[in-house]
Amino acid sequence: MYKELTISNLLNLNETIAAVAFEGCTYPWEVLSKIKDVILQIGPTLSKEEYDNPQEGIWIAKSAKVAASASINGPVIIGKNAEVRHCAFIRGSAIVGEDAVVGNSTELKNVILFNKVQVPHFNYVGDSILGYGSHMGAGCITSNVKSDKSLVKVKVGDEIIETGLKKFGAILGDNVEVGCNTVLNPGTVVGKNVNIYPLSMVRGYVKAGTIYKKAGEIVAKH
Repeated sequence: MYKELTISNLLNLNETIAAVAFEGCTYPWEVLSKIKDVILQIGPTLSKEEYDNPQEGIWIAKSAKVAASASINGPVIIGKNAEVRHCAFIRGSAIVGEDAVVGNSTELKNVILFNKVQVPHFNYVGDSILGYGSHMGAGCITSNVKSDKSLVKVKVGDEIIETGLKKFGAILGDNVEVGCNTVLNPGTVVGKNVNIYPLSMVRGYVKAGTIYKKAGEIVAKH
């Protein structure tokens, strides 16, 4: 087991409505195939006083703000006080946490955004999980399919972990800051409290509590 990559070392499950999805899993990417079913499990249990159900498979908190120009396809849960802005595109199988922001022209597909996540400007987040309070700067994307279409692997130092997944973007631990126009390559896992410089191209595991300046230049926070 790679302890630094386990769910308990990356994510605070008290900060998502989808904690049940992580039961029985060791690594967070094991949850990606369960997102759709978990939404359909949780949705019908949500309070009708707190959530609207405007279409089959779509639950939106009454306190959430959703722009009229946003496109939302189910299954999806949009949490309390979340904000979905102009021209956001939610393709389905997405959980948007409480107080989260999905911004202008941002696209989501098969994702869990924990509470207070911000993807506010021109982001693509697919087949990914973003931990509590994490933020992606303008233009950041998760690349979720390898160019040769082979199965995604996670690299930890010189070790390789087979995920068995063809589609797997990134896992961000809690309180990660990703600088503008960064690409998170398939199978990227970022530990808690990491800062990533703008214009970065990231792959593999980034150790918690560090600053990622560029490949080969990762320093501890002080």
